[in-house]
Amino acid sequence: MERTPVHQHAYARNAGIDLLRGLSILLVVLHHLGLRIPLKKTSLAAILPKNLMSAINFNGYEAVFIFFVISGFLITSNTLRRDGALVSIDLRAFFARRFSRIAPCLLLLVSVLSLLHLLGVPDYVISREGQSLPRAIVAALGVHLNWYEGMTGYLPGGWDVLWSLSIEEVFYLGFPIVCLLARRTWVLVPMLVVLAVSLPWSRAALADNEIWQEKAYLPGMAAIATGVLGALLVQRWRTVRRGTASALGIAGGVGLYLVMFEGRLLWPLMHNGYMLLLTGSALCLVLASAWAPAGRATWRGLDWLRSWGRLSYEIYLTHMFVVFGVVRMYKAMGSDIAHGYLWYLPALLLCWVLGKAVERYVSTPSERWLRSRMLPTTVSAPVMAEAATP
Repeated sequence: MERTPVHQHAYARNAGIDLLRGLSILLVVLHHLGLRIPLKKTSLAAILPKNLMSAINFNGYEAVFIFFVISGFLITSNTLRRDGALVSIDLRAFFARRFSRIAPCLLLLVSVLSLLHLLGVPDYVISREGQSLPRAIVAALGVHLNWYEGMTGYLPGGWDVLWSLSIEEVFYLGFPIVCLLARRTWVLVPMLVVLAVSLPWSRAALADNEIWQEKAYLPGMAAIATGVLGALLVQRWRTVRRGTASALGIAGGVGLYLVMFEGRLLWPLMHNGYMLLLTGSALCLVLASAWAPAGRATWRGLDWLRSWGRLSYEIYLTHMFVVFGVVRMYKAMGSDIAHGYLWYLPALLLCWVLGKAVERYVSTPSERWLRSRMLPTTVSAPVMAEAATP
């Protein structure tokens, strides 16, 4: 059978991966809206199937694990392109790129949240016993906010989103060092495989603490390792049979459907194993996008969703400002819950606008400025967009 090479623009923006990221960040926003204005209590309940409304409102956590897989794949792919192999990774350049991408928005967010707390603005005050603003700042900047919440309880929503960033950044602090110590890819790969497949067991082992089970390091790192393995596969097999990408896409789509729409049926059968189905399905979709034949139509009409994918980091960090604002307005106007769904569209639009503004005026200029000083010989913009968890 005819084989199709990975197309020339595999390391430019990948439309399929941006689409998957867009879907994921959309699910995160819809989840946080749904916790406060649940669709099942609106008049849509008389029209839409129950499992559809649940899928719309309650797959935000699963969406973050899709982001972990994508992030592992993209960052590893870029590293392989630049350094040739993970075992010859350039530590200084790797950390400089991660810092320039993550730090500007993170520092801005922590500063704004701290100011809102000090001003006593509702929804932003850290008031739970055992928690404090200085400790939250240390946890956010010290990449252990997930652990802090696991030990003390949930922080206000604007802080809470940083739990996933803590997992991702701890992984990328240690991962390059492990790569250099391993010295051989064949030594590294089995460790990644063990970590990737450990996901169900690492979650099950933490069942005594619900918050920590959701936000612990190892389960998230398992999903990131899955993406890393995917990038190594693409490097190893640069050509695939023409039908392989389609088969992977179908398998990944079916898997995500089962997790997101039939989760209640899967749980009694698979328990925490359904998370492995989630990360495996996400990997299938990522590989399908990476191996898609050149020139294939790219989901016309979904440019808006791909734009969400391109802005996923900025939207993820800032969307709670919109969610809190919209919900406050909804309550202040005495809106009937039956029409609560009408607030979704303006909320989503505002999330995109705010994310775009942050990307344009903070992320991109700051990243270029920092890279020009820390990596003076690199181009100002990355060739393949690296994902920070959403």
